[in-house]
Amino acid sequence: MPTIDAEARAMAAQCRHYAMCKIDYLRTGLCPSGPEKHFVTSYPPGRMDLVRGLAEGRIPVTEALAEAADTCTMCGACDIQCHFAVGLQPTRVMRALKDSVEDHRRAGGEIVRPAEDEPLRRLRDIVGRPFASNDPAVLWTYADDPFPLTGARMPRYVVLPGSREEVAALVRLAAELGLPYAVRGNGASVFGLVFTDGIVLDMARMRKIEIDLPNWAAAVEAGVTSFELQQEALRHRTRVNAAEPAATAVGNIICTGTFSTWTNIYGTAADNIVDMEFVGPDGSVHRMTEGFGHNLFGARPGTAPPPGVCTRAWIKLQPTTGDEEGLCVPFEDRDEAVRFARELGQRRIGSAVTVLGAHFIATFLSPQEELAERLKAALSEVLGFSYLVLVIADPFGRDAVRKMAPAVIDASLLRTLMLGLPRLVEPRWLDLLREWEGPGRPYELLTRPELRPLIEAALQPSPDTVAAAVPEDLRSAYRQIYARPEMTDIVWLSLNRIVSARMSRRKHMLAFLLYFPGDRTDVVDEIVAGFARIAKAHGLDHDFGFLTPLDLGKRAVIEYDYYLDQADPAERDNVARAVPEIDRWLGEMAERVPSFTSLKDIFGRCYARKESFLYRV
Repeated sequence: MPTIDAEARAMAAQCRHYAMCKIDYLRTGLCPSGPEKHFVTSYPPGRMDLVRGLAEGRIPVTEALAEAADTCTMCGACDIQCHFAVGLQPTRVMRALKDSVEDHRRAGGEIVRPAEDEPLRRLRDIVGRPFASNDPAVLWTYADDPFPLTGARMPRYVVLPGSREEVAALVRLAAELGLPYAVRGNGASVFGLVFTDGIVLDMARMRKIEIDLPNWAAAVEAGVTSFELQQEALRHRTRVNAAEPAATAVGNIICTGTFSTWTNIYGTAADNIVDMEFVGPDGSVHRMTEGFGHNLFGARPGTAPPPGVCTRAWIKLQPTTGDEEGLCVPFEDRDEAVRFARELGQRRIGSAVTVLGAHFIATFLSPQEELAERLKAALSEVLGFSYLVLVIADPFGRDAVRKMAPAVIDASLLRTLMLGLPRLVEPRWLDLLREWEGPGRPYELLTRPELRPLIEAALQPSPDTVAAAVPEDLRSAYRQIYARPEMTDIVWLSLNRIVSARMSRRKHMLAFLLYFPGDRTDVVDEIVAGFARIAKAHGLDHDFGFLTPLDLGKRAVIEYDYYLDQADPAERDNVARAVPEIDRWLGEMAERVPSFTSLKDIFGRCYARKESFLYRV
């Protein structure tokens, strides 16, 4: 069995499976073998899993494993993609995989070639020989992910359908063979629901997007990522309410309803779709609007699961004005920030509105973890705020925000802070702010127009300045990235949710999403205190995430996050003990707080009208 060096093995075990290296969000290009082969095995996350599988003795050296090693060109694209998102540099792992396979060959080791059995032959008859596999190396890359409450579960086959008709044929064959199946999106699972000991249907080949401008809709196949859909919509001067960039648009609608900072105006769940197409358990094809014998638009907690495999969705396109910019309003107090965000929702001010905590703010802005930690501390201790209300608005909305808020960080200042961040957290600059004795809070200094030239001179904002914070071998790439205007444009970053994956840079993130009455700051306080109490009792890192008003401020969605080292059995055990306690507590809150709903209770049925779970009549 090949040996894997300890450092490569440790890094491989930290792959977050967020699949940011499967979309070209930085314009660095993709791993060449991935789009050609389509299996996750041929992308960087798959190779990370292969190294872990070899190191743990879970898989032999197979044809597919050797091919994955041989087709890695060591181009380095995954280094910048992964570091920008979660701080890892996987090329060391890629090198370890290639070296271990080469050592195995030199030692005369066997390259295992799995036999084709009858079910595999029939699967290949449907999708084509290259797109169905029972190779243990391929199966392993679909068997596990960082979700802490499930273990590895090897499927018998992995299949890549290319059309609705192929999905229908596969579903009928699975029923005939008595094999369960699970549908795979583009990355990690949320609740460990993408594993099976039967057939995994990876939808990666189904990538068609058809824009229907007269009907303000995009027909989107099941393998299209949110980033790809948003880019296509923007090319037509429209946009969509997008999920995390590497998530499949269709899968995210079904699982979570696609909530975002834009939920303020675009809503969630069925608000963002016109129709959906499902392949039922018998292989029949139905549209959502044609009826399935029960009301899919009215799903409530505990109601029926999805009626089959969704192969296509008609997602709403939204108009753009071309004159929107981002503003940030600082707050010391969370309840004040929540009330301000709700008022914006009530008054219909702004397109995107959200409350961000210090952890989110620092992580979003910082290209490197240590820098984020320093900024997080400086926000409250030096600058005097722990929360920001982010608002994206047209000129009329921005004027209204400025009249409502005592201090505003505008788009220009935000860009300055992003490009000058390493200097902002230097002791000499922070000491200067600490010594401020004038009227107002320290952060108000930053927002004064007359002090802008001084701030520019002190921070020296530039791609060179921000790139100096990352490892030397990545600085050239970071300079090129931050030289592009969109990488400091809060509108573009929010539309594409580019920096959302950074939330798991230090550790894997387990997110808890809750809907509740938008006017209940006391419920917000109870949610935050409850999650903090349980996390402390079980020794878990935790933090407030974000809060976004929806439905004119009548309701809101909040995220609270737990963080764990996915490779540490002790931390996984801590989460396993905490989650049942959380479930009991949230169940009790749902009984006494009107419309209080955990996303977990409606997960997989989020194509329904939001009214079916946000209002109880």
